[in-house]
Amino acid sequence: METGSIPLSDVPGGLDVRTTLESGQTFLWRREDGRAYESTTAETASPWYYTVTDGEVIRTRQHAGELRWEATTDADGLLAERLRLDDDLPAIFESMPDDPLLVEAREAHAGLRIVDDPFFPCLISFICSAQMRVERIHSMQTALARTFGESIRFDGETYHAFPTPERLAAATETELRELGLGYRAPYVQRSAELAAADELSAAEVRDLDYEDAREALQTFVGVGDKVADCVLLFSLGFLEAVPLDTWIQTAIEDHYPDCDRGSYAETSRAIREAFGGEHAGYAQTYVFHHLRTR
Repeated sequence: METGSIPLSDVPGGLDVRTTLESGQTFLWRREDGRAYESTTAETASPWYYTVTDGEVIRTRQHAGELRWEATTDADGLLAERLRLDDDLPAIFESMPDDPLLVEAREAHAGLRIVDDPFFPCLISFICSAQMRVERIHSMQTALARTFGESIRFDGETYHAFPTPERLAAATETELRELGLGYRAPYVQRSAELAAADELSAAEVRDLDYEDAREALQTFVGVGDKVADCVLLFSLGFLEAVPLDTWIQTAIEDHYPDCDRGSYAETSRAIREAFGGEHAGYAQTYVFHHLRTR
């Protein structure tokens, strides 16, 4: 086992690991105590969280001004990448308007950062997200990993990686439905087939302009504009993306009615501008979490 810590004083704008990992943007981290999404009550120290990424197991928690970790490898770099610790939150906030909702959300959830999840697991997570509460999406991804993912032993425990595209492509629709995926099962199976065949890679999407990238991701089955925006924001580094989910639609109705332009594309352009443009996805993530939990 390797261990280490990252001083949060070195992280521009800090980090709230619990808020970040339980804000509905990632479904690839688990709480050791199994109580993810049960409560948002503040604690002096965060619970332990774990994930399997790039074939490595990482456990981490926030305590005494540090992000402490235990892992199968030196995890400083992986944590910095997955939790976007180099993002300069104060500078990002400077690029956002000082409207009341955004200010309220930023002050309520200081240290919330956007994640950088691996592409295929993020894609499958959000294909499964349609008409689902975040708790249920999280449990689906846990079931997929435990059933089809590679098992890895670490510190006397068994952990499961997210399934490869090839493994999910080989799963039957019946097997996927038995894990609670319902009508999403064939979408997951077919999208896994496309990913296994290298129909569209993360690198190819990153090379596109934002709106072209959103359209390209709809090559995958079960991916519309909103799911594509989620993958662009939480996996591919398009920080301008604003997924128009139920909570953001509510925010538009109650706080930004002039942004409702009648179509996803036009409303998306308008709310991105209202949220500050280049880093509008950060505004979206704060507003989404704030409205969902207040």
